Amino acid sequence: MKKIIMSVLAVAALSTPALADSKITKGYNTMDSMGCMLLRECTDDVVEVFSLLDISSKYSNTEEFTPVANEFNNMLVSLNQVGVKVFLADEKYFPAGHRGVYHTVSNNFFLNKDFMGKPGTLMMVMRHEGWHAAQDCMAGTIDNSLIAIIMPEDEVPMIWRVLAERTYPKSALPWEAEAGWAGRTENMTMNALAACAGGKMWEVYEPTPLTRKYLVDFGYIK
Repeated sequence: MKKIIMSVLAVAALSTPALADSKITKGYNTMDSMGCMLLRECTDDVVEVFSLLDISSKYSNTEEFTPVANEFNNMLVSLNQVGVKVFLADEKYFPAGHRGVYHTVSNNFFLNKDFMGKPGTLMMVMRHEGWHAAQDCMAGTIDNSLIAIIMPEDEVPMIWRVLAERTYPKSALPWEAEAGWAGRTENMTMNALAACAGGKMWEVYEPTPLTRKYLVDFGYIK
């Protein structure tokens, strides 16, 4: 009888993720599977990150992450302060080539575990997706689903605008170009997130004219 009970428990444990993932109708590594993850309906091997150690301990080169610990953990603190959670997730939920994604509705972002074993890649993705969270903050509040550019478009170095043009649709270029810049610039995202968490976003970063008009019209600033 004991063996039968243990077998039943084992089957139940194995079937639970499958039941959740049954919401995926188009298979893994699709936009469908990523959407299921973003909505937190698919959670198999999707683990919240509370410090860099939660990521570095998953890989054999744990000590190589030490130089980036301060910047990473500071970003994570600011993100948590404004209600953004970070998750390390199985690659099966991401379309091919996707290393991370920020969800403007839930205010969570997800890191593809297959790519996070290199500190340089981890920080580039963390900064990039963290910048999108800061853009969310610039658009009035982290709780809405809008994002606004933080830097004037003509201040974004040409190299990041060109790279964005090769990767993203034209409609996304202003946001992705500066996120690409931030992704490769030490402390840039950390500072923006600190301004957001401290309630000083529009003091540290002057809103562009269109963003300022929106912020005034909707009562975010006077």
